[in-house]
Amino acid sequence: MAKPARAWQRMLSGRRLDLLDPTPVDIEIEDIAHGLAFVARWNGQTRGDFAYSVAEHSLLVEEIHARLRPEAEPRWRLAAILHDAPEYVIGDMISPVKAAVGPGYGALDERLTAAIHLRFGLPSVLPKAVKADIKRADKLSAWLEAVQLAGFSEPEADRFFGRPRPELAEGLTLRLRPPAEVRDAFTARVAELLAAAR
Repeated sequence: MAKPARAWQRMLSGRRLDLLDPTPVDIEIEDIAHGLAFVARWNGQTRGDFAYSVAEHSLLVEEIHARLRPEAEPRWRLAAILHDAPEYVIGDMISPVKAAVGPGYGALDERLTAAIHLRFGLPSVLPKAVKADIKRADKLSAWLEAVQLAGFSEPEADRFFGRPRPELAEGLTLRLRPPAEVRDAFTARVAELLAAAR
């Protein structure tokens, strides 16, 4: 009889996260923050001395979400910062790669997202309006990243991501930071949002 393939990963916290059947008890914010700080957006194809990390992107999405929905409850801002949290173990794939991999990647992402949401007091599936707001903030962040870091012209970024309204992008100059600094900023912001959501 064939031995089943290992489907878990050991985290720095000591937790063993079952990727096929994740449980909220095995999820720690420190593991998420560390993983996301070392995962590069844009497959690492960005200008600068450091990769633009998913943790940095997540901080930006939460900031844009706050501009889009200043009245939003803290828990929905928490959902915004955690929107790519599964990538701490499954990595960040650009859209063309996700399409090539097929529905298995999406199913894995959904299971991890549900467990992460439950771990931090969010519904396993977000309300459609909240999810749409986060997706909009995500696309606006992609436009800024494309133009400022990934070598896209503004017209090219407009075609792929849609041009943000000036007031949503005003003053958002992206900067690259060492992974440890981004990890700490991400952890601190999640702690603030968790405290505000109580």
